[in-house]
Amino acid sequence: MLKFQTVRGGLRLLRIRRASTAPAASPNVRRLEYKPIKKVMVANRGEIAIRVFRACTELGIRTVAVYSEQDTGQMHRQKADEAYLIGRGLAPVQAYLHIPDIIKVAKENNVDAVHPGYGFLSERADFAQACQDAGVRFIGPSPEVVRKMGDKVEARAIAIAAGVPVVPGTDAPITSLHEAHEFSNTYGFPIIFKAAYGGGGRGMRVVHSYEELEENYNRAYSEALAAFGNGALFVEKFIEKPRHIEVQILGDQYGNILHLYERDCSIQRRHQKVVEIAPAAHLDPQLRTRLTSDSVKLAKQVGYENAGTVEFLVDRHGKHYFIEVNSRLQVEHTVTEEITDVDLVHAQIHVAEGRSLPDLGLRQENIRINGCAIQCRVTTEDPARSFQPDTGRIEVFRSGEGMGIRLDNASAFQGAVISPHYDSLLVKVIAHGKDHPTAATKMSRALAEFRVRGVKVRGCRPCLPPGALGPAPVLSLGRSASAGAWPLSCPGSGPGLLSAQGGPRPEPGVLLRGAPRSFLPFLGEITWSLCSAHILQASLLEVLIPQVEVEAPEPAF
Repeated sequence: MLKFQTVRGGLRLLRIRRASTAPAASPNVRRLEYKPIKKVMVANRGEIAIRVFRACTELGIRTVAVYSEQDTGQMHRQKADEAYLIGRGLAPVQAYLHIPDIIKVAKENNVDAVHPGYGFLSERADFAQACQDAGVRFIGPSPEVVRKMGDKVEARAIAIAAGVPVVPGTDAPITSLHEAHEFSNTYGFPIIFKAAYGGGGRGMRVVHSYEELEENYNRAYSEALAAFGNGALFVEKFIEKPRHIEVQILGDQYGNILHLYERDCSIQRRHQKVVEIAPAAHLDPQLRTRLTSDSVKLAKQVGYENAGTVEFLVDRHGKHYFIEVNSRLQVEHTVTEEITDVDLVHAQIHVAEGRSLPDLGLRQENIRINGCAIQCRVTTEDPARSFQPDTGRIEVFRSGEGMGIRLDNASAFQGAVISPHYDSLLVKVIAHGKDHPTAATKMSRALAEFRVRGVKVRGCRPCLPPGALGPAPVLSLGRSASAGAWPLSCPGSGPGLLSAQGGPRPEPGVLLRGAPRSFLPFLGEITWSLCSAHILQASLLEVLIPQVEVEAPEPAF
């Protein structure tokens, strides 16, 4: 029996997937290693689990979910063909880190392959190895590559060997505060401590003077130890006001490596990404070539397989420096999919089956940029409590939709219960248009349509005037952000939150918990750190409270 599936790819070819045999094709010795995947388990939860399940369903693959005791009612459990409890009696997060239970479920239920998603075990070499030892394919790089890329010091050495520029830093994790002193004596301030065995902004501390050194060293060590089980740190020279550019790569087991262009992730808060844009706007074509070329060189140096991301900092002079490799699917993979028309999860699965990139129609010359895509992360965070995660039941939920808008979520619906135990991401909003202004306009419109009550929400649009996501005046993507009709000014002694002056009055965009008549625009703190702009932090505007008579009916939402 044949199942016909349309697979998004570089050539948009109609592909045929056989239920139990390798796909028909011209004789090719590489096809001898093709092993079809019939059942996939996702060792994760939330929106990324659902994202993978949907891809599997499109490919005719049966899906398996795992869930903790606290996630009994979560949507990812309902979306899978099969679902199994793991981590009985364990803390919520620990359940998804319990390798023995996950492997047991995979073996007992004839799972062919495990997709790790992002976070949790996705960059754990011991998990990739455990899958391999159990005879279950790991949809990602080999355990050895995961180990090398997860060790920032070793990844740095590999980059140097490949001829990729790196930020000045220690060649190995430091073992004492004295070594940090010596490094700062050599390179000067500012410097940054980074966790050697983790990422996501945890275990990172910027130091501007000797007086701050000891306190930040201790804090970075404690954060790294708590988050990754290892407090090892290394030190780098801190690049001020950089752009954060990352390149999506894809490799197969036959040595084929290609890139799918770059994403600009410069808009961050507390070292965590808030908005991602592909391709990066106002990026010099020669710099783009250097970034993508170095990413492919690095991947070939280590024999990279499957999907991954190479991250760089770009300074104000246009020089780029390698940061790290994320050996997994990124949260922001969506924008790359939108501009290249390549389904990255489909590609991951096919590569894990033993298919080569050329067999999938994925050749570098066929990968083209089609327009612009922007992703905004809407999270359940309370601005009044320093953006701490908010929890509870969603009483009202209405999303922005329409042409060019994609929503990836798991708990964004009326009646959903937001758990305090996991990441605060509610929904990823992705806008795609023919160019950056078009995508920005779509994003602005979609975010303004959101209505959420029951939990506090941090979005991106409502605090910005029309066009703010566009090339000017505020998020200028590489140009001076201070030039425009809506400048940002610092109130002085506030807790890192800036107030906006001038420009058109923004519309209320997100309805938050509280009195039904209270509208509150996004209370965001977006750190904009570009080479030609000051650090921007957008802003707390005043609470907008519509004037409604007591006798009048409450407005419909």
